[in-house]
Amino acid sequence: MDKLSKHNFAQRAQRLLRRRWLVWGVLAFSFSIVFFHRVSLAVVADQLMAEFNLGASALGNLGAVYFYIYTVMQIPSGILADTIGPRLTVTVGTLLAAAGAALFALASGLPAAFAGRFLTGLGVSVVFVAVQKSQTTWFRTREFGTITGLTSTVGNTGAIVAATPLAYLVAAIGWRQSFLVIAALGAVAGVACWLLVRDRPQDMGLPSIAELEAYEAGVKLSTTEQPIAIPFRQSLHQVLHNRHVILLFVTAMGFNGTIQSLTAMWGIPYLMQIYGLSRTQASAYSLLAAVGTIISGPLSGLISDKLQRRKPAMLAFCALPVIAWSALVFWPGKIPLNLLKLIFLFVGLGTGGYLTVMVLAKELNPPAIAGLATGTVNTGAFLGAAILQPLVGVILDATWDGVVQNNVPVYSLSSFRWGFSICLLAVVGAYLIALRLPETGAQNVSASDIPQQHISA
Repeated sequence: MDKLSKHNFAQRAQRLLRRRWLVWGVLAFSFSIVFFHRVSLAVVADQLMAEFNLGASALGNLGAVYFYIYTVMQIPSGILADTIGPRLTVTVGTLLAAAGAALFALASGLPAAFAGRFLTGLGVSVVFVAVQKSQTTWFRTREFGTITGLTSTVGNTGAIVAATPLAYLVAAIGWRQSFLVIAALGAVAGVACWLLVRDRPQDMGLPSIAELEAYEAGVKLSTTEQPIAIPFRQSLHQVLHNRHVILLFVTAMGFNGTIQSLTAMWGIPYLMQIYGLSRTQASAYSLLAAVGTIISGPLSGLISDKLQRRKPAMLAFCALPVIAWSALVFWPGKIPLNLLKLIFLFVGLGTGGYLTVMVLAKELNPPAIAGLATGTVNTGAFLGAAILQPLVGVILDATWDGVVQNNVPVYSLSSFRWGFSICLLAVVGAYLIALRLPETGAQNVSASDIPQQHISA
């Protein structure tokens, strides 16, 4: 490369490094809407139970319908991200979610409410995997852990908005109008995605990330280093026959399933019924969980990128929800409120470990099928939520002593402990599986060719 060519490439590289933050920012904002929808029902749980005459099992199913379709769509989401690209995938998905939120807000009965949540889940189900795919084309390999954490941080602002701020908004204008507001924001995000996001730097005449990394290393990018398209059937075969994918799948299933059970459904009813807190007071605890996620996302990514090892950060962060669920189940009597704040924070901090699992999913599979691999593992994450969230409700109803207040069933501390015990079993099982995951050394490796020194507990 002559001097003029180097100068031209350097200018284009600078444009790439600037433009990627705009692409990432729009996608991350869309991801924050995903988090809002995921946890928002917890804030209005008692109002939904009263208005639609629901018990815990029915409420759990209303919340879980989001996770059912989210789970089913993860592998198709990976296919969409790898084929039509993140731009179109996120645009259509975000607009569908906005339509679902509007339908839910206007629902006159339970069937329409279920349909709205289904459509919302369908729309948001494609966003996370598409964002992960976009990151592989706009960010360097060594930045992936950190940018995944930053994406989680921005995404969890949606969970923060769905906690105390949503509680105040509901108090001011009602839950229906509140969901219409978020539907409007979702429509804005969808339009912004189409206008501002591009699938690859090359779509704007910019160098690829592989070319940038080769330029920075002072080497010529060989044709063998360029991403090679893999046919779908071969891609699916590679992912499903990767012996580590099932471990990643089960680990994600346990950790995300338990996080969503507490923060997206049963945490606020637990606080309101056992401790007599108001909706706004109870939502502050969910806010702490979201703050924990915001802290742990970039921190776990930064630590693992710095150490050039994934497992130490993953296991350290994943230990925190094990501690939290143990306290929720085994603490004698009611847990002091100050300690309960720490428990919710620990549950949120555990997200840092779950996000490292998603980074491993990318690093244990070829870059050309990163979307499909991430989608497959993410299927486990939301299958966990789809199973555990209604299962806790079934246990609550099975142990309910028949107390009703303001047309809402009231559950005892013992009932909540029995319900939470299934989450404790799930998170302990997931941690034991996580111990068996391989170490990648923070680089993309073939699952069958991981160096022996990287296979460590």
